[in-house]
Amino acid sequence: MNKYSHKFTLDGRAGKMQCILDLPEAAPRGIALVAHPHPLYGGTMENKVAQTLARTFVNLGYATARFNFRGVGESEGVHDDGRGEVDDMEVMYQHMTEQYPGLPVALSGFSFGTFVQAQFQQRLIAEGRPAERLVLVGTAAGKWPMPPVPADTILIHGELDDTITLQEVFDWARPLDIPVTVIPGADHFFHRKLGHIKNLVVEMWRRDI
Repeated sequence: MNKYSHKFTLDGRAGKMQCILDLPEAAPRGIALVAHPHPLYGGTMENKVAQTLARTFVNLGYATARFNFRGVGESEGVHDDGRGEVDDMEVMYQHMTEQYPGLPVALSGFSFGTFVQAQFQQRLIAEGRPAERLVLVGTAAGKWPMPPVPADTILIHGELDDTITLQEVFDWARPLDIPVTVIPGADHFFHRKLGHIKNLVVEMWRRDI
């Protein structure tokens, strides 16, 4: 962990939340919240895709926070099928917006984390404070009931993903009319393809600001 990365804990709805904050060298231009894959299948905030998303947002100038979902690592509580995890994401959101008031908030996640973030965005929209933008990698369409997401959401998927098939993602994204960026040869965990995720997000983010 370098001088721009800090471990901390928050009081979540089910107990302590084990968290990491990664900071850019300059004053942050925004806040990014990263959600990790399914905790019952080994998902943690140290997952390589989650780490890649965090580093990507730091590169874009965002103060970036991750936390272990309930029952993972030192986080207390038990897995709640995405319901309590969304509540805990709101705890993180409140903490980060208090620490960095007035900054836009981006949401990103991998696999099960995309289900959490898509639900959380719907909550924020209902409250009149939508996130700036979403980045969803290995979107959980077909595995969990993914809600709709805004048209400018960045969707990245692996061509050879056999955990969440590309067809399932297309079927979900089609009625939303959202493009899906496909990484050729990538499996669900993007082995040897992580650099493509970072490059794609940075390119699309900077192109659109």
